[in-house]
Amino acid sequence: MVEYLFKNIHEQIVSTVNKRTDRTAFKWFQEDGQLAGISWTGFYEQLKQAGKSLMSLGVEKGDKVNVLSNTCYRWVLSDFATVSIGGATVGIYQSNLAKDCQYIIDHSDSVLIFAEDDEQLQKLQNIRNEIPNIRKVVMFTGNHKGDDWVIDFDDFMKLGEAISDEEFKKRADSVGLDDTAGIIYTSGTTGVPKGAVTSNGNFLFTTAAVRKALYFYDDDETFLFLPLAHVFARILVNSVINVGNTMTFFRGMDTLVADFQVVRPHYFASVPRIFEKVYSKVLSGAESKGGVALKIFNWASDVGGQVSDLILAKKSIPILLSIKYKVATKLVFSKVQAALGGRVRNCVSGAAPLNPTIAKFFHAAGILVLEGIGMSENTSVTNVNRPDNYKFGYVGPPVEGVEQKIAEDGEICFRGPNVMQGYYKMPEKTAETIVDGWLLTGDLGEIDEDNFLKVTGRKKDLIITAGGKNIAPSRIEGIIATSKYINQVCVIGDKRKFLSALVTLDEENTKEYADSHGIVYDSFEALLKNDKIQVLLEKEVEEKNKELASFESIKKITLVPEFTVENELITPTFKIKKNVVAQTYEKVIDNMYPRN
Repeated sequence: MVEYLFKNIHEQIVSTVNKRTDRTAFKWFQEDGQLAGISWTGFYEQLKQAGKSLMSLGVEKGDKVNVLSNTCYRWVLSDFATVSIGGATVGIYQSNLAKDCQYIIDHSDSVLIFAEDDEQLQKLQNIRNEIPNIRKVVMFTGNHKGDDWVIDFDDFMKLGEAISDEEFKKRADSVGLDDTAGIIYTSGTTGVPKGAVTSNGNFLFTTAAVRKALYFYDDDETFLFLPLAHVFARILVNSVINVGNTMTFFRGMDTLVADFQVVRPHYFASVPRIFEKVYSKVLSGAESKGGVALKIFNWASDVGGQVSDLILAKKSIPILLSIKYKVATKLVFSKVQAALGGRVRNCVSGAAPLNPTIAKFFHAAGILVLEGIGMSENTSVTNVNRPDNYKFGYVGPPVEGVEQKIAEDGEICFRGPNVMQGYYKMPEKTAETIVDGWLLTGDLGEIDEDNFLKVTGRKKDLIITAGGKNIAPSRIEGIIATSKYINQVCVIGDKRKFLSALVTLDEENTKEYADSHGIVYDSFEALLKNDKIQVLLEKEVEEKNKELASFESIKKITLVPEFTVENELITPTFKIKKNVVAQTYEKVIDNMYPRN
């Protein structure tokens, strides 16, 4: 039986506000690049204001409210204002096309939308006739007069002035653990997105479990750059609410490196791509310098690897090795630490597999990356490595209160208070996914003797070659993608004699290689067809194949343009839509296989 400390999310917020009062809750970058912030007390006053304004617009308990925006402070404010009055927040990725926005708005039965800027408003204007249930669009930025359907944020915040604190409190107190706090729409690699109905209780249980699993200190600061339409980011914010730490929101991906220098977080969570980019940048930097610099880098990597192995084995580090490691840190690893602000104690990686080689590199550099796993359907967290108990290549043991098992066909299953209430308006899909209380994840995996979970692939992605070999492509893709010249990898081979891959290029590193080797090109796209670049990538893949069994190795590759949200080949969470890619590049794929 789970004991909840709070009856709803609003009560948890009030508890933190009362304890932290004038401490900074959230910070964000202003237009001039300077940081602004708000205290916990100030945040709660704005939350109440926004909640009352929603009530004045007729938002009732159980109503759905969309947020169509990049990650920012007002996203969070709108979310908790909605949830506090018994509504449910339904996030929409800012990168979604208008037609995809329409589907979620319509399917979720939303009555109001918070939109970031004119770009997002234009999408809504394009589908205005198709979303008649939307009473009002509240803008986070800009000035919008003369259209009753649209209201500026400052004007919105004034709407609830006639509603008393008592009315707001009465509504907030009426919300229970089973009341919906959010509907999280899956990114839809196959078929239409499904909305995972997530309750106040789901969020409260998960945030409490995260707090028990990881280390948080009173004065910690964290940094958020993940999209809040994804459950991973939502649980990060809820965890900050639970702990009372300070969270800063990024400006954008273009300024991410600079933002790290300003924020200097003690911990943060990310998808693997960020760690891969940092690793690739450090590696390519050392290789481009060559000579003594490269020798020092390789020496430091070797020393760091030895230290990492000893720490993992829980053995003491010899004095001489310890001295070498201090030198290696000063010469090399301090630069890696500085790239992340210089204060990072540990990080959490989730949403996709993290290559163990990259995890070990960061560990050698003095930064512990704790891999975990979760999904929309279980409120983002089931397992995570612990700061004092971790293994690379595993997603850790389950958090307290969550059970795990492996079904006869190898599928990973979970049971616990973090499992969603069901898919919104999809009872058949719900019945297929939750069986006897167990959530069937669609992932394949293994559990070791220490109850650590290893994910080996996705059931729907499993490749069965013409020779009858069952192959999970995700591990192979992760290994191939560690090449600094490779951006994305899509392994092909179902019912084929061997594996091939569609590969996209890392633009920065590939251009640098072309420039240093006298390769003339008039556009980045031209490099995709350049014979010398083709040879370079084939050699890179050949080298990575050494880490794979012969039947797993990639025999042929084709270079293709980047998979993007705009060309509809990846989801907003950067998962490749493999069936769409296969259809798009059907002829290209066929050309990689002999016809006899």
